[in-house]
Amino acid sequence: MLKGILSVLLVLVTLSSAIGKPEKTTPKKEKRIPQTLSRGWGDQLIWAQTYEEALFWSRSKNKPLMVIFHLEDCPHSQSLKKAFAEDKEIQKLADDEFVILNLVYETTDKHLSPDGQYVPRILFVDPSMTVRADITGRYSNRLYAYEPADMKLLLSNMQRALKFLKTEL
Repeated sequence: MLKGILSVLLVLVTLSSAIGKPEKTTPKKEKRIPQTLSRGWGDQLIWAQTYEEALFWSRSKNKPLMVIFHLEDCPHSQSLKKAFAEDKEIQKLADDEFVILNLVYETTDKHLSPDGQYVPRILFVDPSMTVRADITGRYSNRLYAYEPADMKLLLSNMQRALKFLKTEL
């Protein structure tokens, strides 16, 4: 009988220790989308990593540079990014004819903020390292700002940057 009581006691101790222990749970990690230089502006495009690298590529390939200033948490930047990434004509022209760079920080080159430091803004730089301040968007208070509805204007300005490249350089 002592054996029976010890057996029951052992079973009860085992059960109570199993019930009392919290389950080991590993916190679920959110799926992280790998961060690329495109930052969502066109993953199939080849993006320069820094302004200096972009200037070098622009000069060596004799292609205009398109610099996109934006912020990850800015709703205006997010909507422009979506429109830019979905526009097949802009993506093709950027891929074939431009050196492209997107920045989430300001550069030390003050020529890239001729009318202030706001986002989103897009500027063009020709291979001679001249900022094309004459290629502007449609707003008088933010000359280099574009909105999702301005994709045709942006495409036209990209073509103007190429035209200036052929006629002026």
